[in-house]
Amino acid sequence: MNIIIVSDKLSKPKTLVLDSRRLMLLVSAWLTVPVLMAGGMFYYALTRSVDIDNPYLRSLIVEAQREQLEKNHAYLQASLNAMAVRVGQMQAQMTRLDALGEHLVKLSGVNRQEFRFDLPPAQGGPVGPQPQRTLSQAELQRQIDALSRHLEDRSDRLTVLEAMYMEKHLSKVTVPSLPPIQSGYYSSNYGYRIDPFTGRHAFHEGVDFTVDTGTPVQAAAGGVVVYSQFNASGYGNLIEVDHGNGMVSRYAHLSRALVREGDIVLKGQKIGLVGSTGRSTGPHLHFEIRIGGAPQNPANYLQARG
Repeated sequence: MNIIIVSDKLSKPKTLVLDSRRLMLLVSAWLTVPVLMAGGMFYYALTRSVDIDNPYLRSLIVEAQREQLEKNHAYLQASLNAMAVRVGQMQAQMTRLDALGEHLVKLSGVNRQEFRFDLPPAQGGPVGPQPQRTLSQAELQRQIDALSRHLEDRSDRLTVLEAMYMEKHLSKVTVPSLPPIQSGYYSSNYGYRIDPFTGRHAFHEGVDFTVDTGTPVQAAAGGVVVYSQFNASGYGNLIEVDHGNGMVSRYAHLSRALVREGDIVLKGQKIGLVGSTGRSTGPHLHFEIRIGGAPQNPANYLQARG
């Protein structure tokens, strides 16, 4: 672009050549000057707002300050709401951890007074020489985030520990270790013996308890009744309880069964009465323990009777 300047003071016209770069600089300067002037006026108005008596200008300044305060308040409220949600989640986690801790205390059998989950831990100590300061919002948020992660980690670990304790506890209540008869004595042990009917050397797959007819029979462990009827193979009235993992217990020669197939029984629950049904020479209880169908020596499982 060429600009020709003509003046009486000039001996001859002058030509000003503007290339694209110079033209852009000229336009930028033309647009920037008003912006700088407006910014300067606004800055002057803000810094000298106390001395300005113009009501309209004062109202503009007050409105701008009010809008900024509202934005700050909204941001602060949103931050507080987010923190409140995290604190609520942490409170729920703490409630679950307290309940889980109480449950583990009961399972482990430790003194409950040593682990009071219903009371906060005791803390104290003198104030140190270092100066104290108030946490900023960002620092408080970081503390809450870190504490939340620690709670989730502890919750996962306690859940695993609870599962281990539960497995150990269930193994105790589902292994037939309780003698099925509270009194009486062994009249025939597990192993080879002289058969009372044939007089031959034969293997006895259980133990016999000699007691009176009608003596209560209790479940040696918890489980599900899978057989409760008369057995023609010599067991007479027979109850069979499945304890899981292929382990079952048998109670034979009963005068009466007190449970039916499909019933869930607990360790020590009365399930029948002693009799002399089936292949029997007199009132007694024939008791067996089998794993995967193979007979086991009950003496290896039963607790010693008092």
